[in-house]
Amino acid sequence: MWIYILIALAVIVLLLALVIYHDTHSFVVRKYEIHTDKIKGDLTFALLSDLHGYVFGDNNDKLIQAVSDANPDIVLCAGDMFTGHYQKGGIIYQPGFHVLSEIAKSYPVYMANGNHEYRIKIETSFFGNFYDRYRSMLQKAGVKVLENDSMDIEGTNIRITGLELGREYFQKLIMKKMEDKHVDKVVGHSDTSRFQVLIAHNPQYFPQYAAWGADLTVSGHVHGGIIRLPIIGGVVSPAIALFPKYDGGLFDIDGKKMVLSRGLGTHSINVRLFNPCELCIIHVRGV
Repeated sequence: MWIYILIALAVIVLLLALVIYHDTHSFVVRKYEIHTDKIKGDLTFALLSDLHGYVFGDNNDKLIQAVSDANPDIVLCAGDMFTGHYQKGGIIYQPGFHVLSEIAKSYPVYMANGNHEYRIKIETSFFGNFYDRYRSMLQKAGVKVLENDSMDIEGTNIRITGLELGREYFQKLIMKKMEDKHVDKVVGHSDTSRFQVLIAHNPQYFPQYAAWGADLTVSGHVHGGIIRLPIIGGVVSPAIALFPKYDGGLFDIDGKKMVLSRGLGTHSINVRLFNPCELCIIHVRGV
């Protein structure tokens, strides 16, 4: 009897290990559709987030090709393209930089920082001027880096804003309350006459983003909840919060939308279970 139980357990462990390997070494393309009366015609966004230095194929050619296959009008990056600590004597920024710089040759790319970029930005006593050099490289490659500022997209009725939150908004266990109008204080008022896009790495403050006036918020950070269970969804967030409300997918508050990427990589806990890496394609249908 016991031998059969042990064999069954061994098979289950093996199958779970295979799923984890698959989910951490491959990605899926998920498509979302939203509607607005603020733009004419249709457009497509591609959303990249939380690559954390991962590589798909030869020099990330699979990921770059998947973006190209979608032929987006605009590419959005919600940050954490690398992990903000030393590995093998340095920060492994090259995979993420290569993806963004290659895509920027063909498509306009707008990026806001995640908590990992922000960490190396403020910890200059430890990382020196690495962030300044990294940002300069991105800008020279054509990537628009939005650090609590906005850009109106020429020839369209679209405004893109990049929100950069302080470290206190990424603390573990206890979620910091965001004061009313905090987003206004940091980035200024939204432009309600335009289709307002907000790139905001941490999705947990979606109600505040919607109240600010974001027609479309794009986020990441939660990695889909690391482990996903049927019906329940994501199990744990990077803040060590169980069953996060915002784990991945499309969310709505009074017509304001958020597309939350489940991310393209992992860090620290290198596990994804029933939760493959994800490239998001967002189709916006106008009038």
